[in-house]
Formats: sequence, structure tokens, C-alpha cells
Amino acid sequence: MIFRNHKQAVLSVLIATAIGGVVVTDAVAQSRSSERNSERRGGKQSQAKAEVLFPNATREEPSVKASPKLGKQLQKLIDSYNDQKFPETRAAADEILANSAANAYDKSLAAQLGAQAAYNLDDSATAKKYLQQVLEFNGLDNNGHFQSMLMLAQLQIQDDQTAEGLVTLDKYFAESKSTKPEELIIKGQALYQLERYKEAVPVIQQAIAGAAEPKDNWNQLLMAALSESGQIGEAVKTAEALAAKNPADKKAQMNLASVYLQNDQMAQAAAVMDKLFAAGQLTDEREYKQAYSIYANSENKEQQVIAVINDGLQKGILKPDYQVYLAQAQAYYYSDPQQTDKAIEAWQKAAPLSKDGETYLNLAKVLHQEGRTAEAKQAAQQALAKGVKNQADAKKIINLK
Repeated sequence: MIFRNHKQAVLSVLIATAIGGVVVTDAVAQSRSSERNSERRGGKQSQAKAEVLFPNATREEPSVKASPKLGKQLQKLIDSYNDQKFPETRAAADEILANSAANAYDKSLAAQLGAQAAYNLDDSATAKKYLQQVLEFNGLDNNGHFQSMLMLAQLQIQDDQTAEGLVTLDKYFAESKSTKPEELIIKGQALYQLERYKEAVPVIQQAIAGAAEPKDNWNQLLMAALSESGQIGEAVKTAEALAAKNPADKKAQMNLASVYLQNDQMAQAAAVMDKLFAAGQLTDEREYKQAYSIYANSENKEQQVIAVINDGLQKGILKPDYQVYLAQAQAYYYSDPQQTDKAIEAWQKAAPLSKDGETYLNLAKVLHQEGRTAEAKQAAQQALAKGVKNQADAKKIINLK
């Protein structure tokens, strides 16, 4: 008999392996019928030995096994779980938990499967209560005990109980002695969420160092933690090293540009974008927006702003929204040579999309500057209609002779 896991976890690989064959095998092995069948075959029952997941754990595994008297109830519990009858699983678990004849193992197993059933029913609160019982009864082997502890920590963090989740994680690492990268990164994320950035950095670094292929978001988390902890130089060095190691990896290059941007190294950020744009590697709206924003905040990069925005609009990647038209207008206006007509055209598209009349007022000023008085007056009137802070400027243009 084995447990079959059903719901795909969003937290980590933990929940996908939280119920392993060993727990059920141990329970079923205690039944008298199994012993009799084994005897009939003239030998010991052949069972696959479960992998020891926590070889360095400080916890001494309990020796107590399933109670023979509860064999039928335990089997009912296991069968209902394997058949994905989760309400029935919870009912069977509660029945065992309330049974005075049940020992620590029986109750721990019932709580463990009750937690899994509750999780599959999207009842996180109840799943956490069951998991707390698993730990309190303390009857499972190390595999089941520590996986339940880790699952509890993950659910606490998922439910915005980050401080509580971190306490559970600290206990988990202290007792299990696990150094699995996919588990360490959970702690690094929790520390980051609690704004304990300096503490998060070494944990994240340990996770990355121990992983065969660290996920991209792990590296992003490390760079964010370094930046937030004031270690900007280290964040830049980390991003540069990753980008140099993976020159063809767009994500690594985009991360580098982001770190440069956060560190106000606009020329370096623009240089990264130059290469990506020239190579045609910008493919989604977020990337185009990041590119033109970097160029807009760099010296003498107006032509690049124009090129990126026009390319994005032409390809349908950039949505023609207020921010796009405003950036386009400013780039045309401040470019060398100045392209005022195109700037006015972009402002005319941006102004109706603005939440107030300030863009209309700027448009009015530029139109007046260009001698297009009638259009300037009309824009100023629209500015007043949408609301501006300095109404006197708008009225001055409206009253032009």
C-alpha cells in the first residue's frame, strides 16, 4: 500500500512528496493479515526500504508503531485518501484522533493525512491545525515528521504568517539538519519579506551555491536582498558575474540592467539595453517599458527612446497608453534636432488619457510657443476642464489676443 499525492503544491516540491510510501507501508506492515500472508509465502514480506531523507537529524525516531486494534480504521483512512475522498479522509482522521485507544503513531498518521486532505480541499487553516497535531503527537518517523513541519512552515508563510513560518523553519533546520537548496530558499524569502535583508543574504547564497541549476528568481532575490541591505556594490558584482557567465541569457542581462538602474548607473544600464534591442531580444511589454524608461533617464538618449517606443507600437507589443505617449512626446521635444511637430502629435494623444489637465496645459504652452495660438487656447480650455494646479497659466493662454 502506498499513499498517492493528489494536489499540486504551489509552495515547493515539499508537498508533492510530503506523503511517501514509507508511512503507509509501516502502518500496513503491522496488520496481522500481512503477517499471516507473509508466513504462508514462507518468508518475510518484501518491502521497499524508503529513502532516509534526513540522515543527520538530531531527533530520535520513535519506536511505536500502529495499534493492531485500529487496523481497520487506519486502512479506511488510507484508502479514502488514496481514492481522493478527502472529506471522508478528514472524517476518518478525526475519528482516530478522538479514539482513546489510538497511540501516538496512529494519531500522528491520522493528523498527517487529515492535513493533506484539508490542503486538497483548500482549507489551509485546518491543514495547519492538523500539522500542529502531527508535531505534538510526535509519532512519525523522521521523514513524515520533518516533512510535516516543513509543510506547516510553508502554509504559514503562504497565509501571511511569515514570522510564525520563520520560527517553524528555524526549528526545522535546527532539528532536521537539512541543507536542501529548495528549502533554504524558502527561509531566504521569508527573511526578505520580514525586511531582515542582511540575514537573508547568506541563506540565499547558500541555497544558490548548493543548487545544480539555481532558478532565475533566486538570483533576483539575492540581488534584491543585497540592494536592500545596502550592499549595492555586491549586488552589481553579482549581476555582472551572472551576465558575463550567461551572455546569451536575456534574463541575466535584464537583471543586470535592473541592478544598474537601481544603482543610478544609467549609462551602464543603457549599454545593456543597446545590445538587447539591437539583437531583437526585447519581446514583451515589460521589457520595452524598461528599455525606454532607462533611456529616458539617461543623458542624450532621446533617439533611443523614440526608436524603442516606435518599434514597440509598430509591433503591437507596447499598448498606446498615457505613459508611452508622454515619453514619446518628451523624447521628440528634447531630441537633437528638436522634432516639435511630432512631440505635439504625441502630446495630443497623451493629454486625453491623463488623469488631470496638466498634460493639456503643457501642450498648450508648446503650441503657443510654436505660434499655433488657436490650438493653444483650445488645449488650455481642456486643461481647465480636466483640472490643473495653476489655473492662471491656462487662463493667460486662453486670453491671448
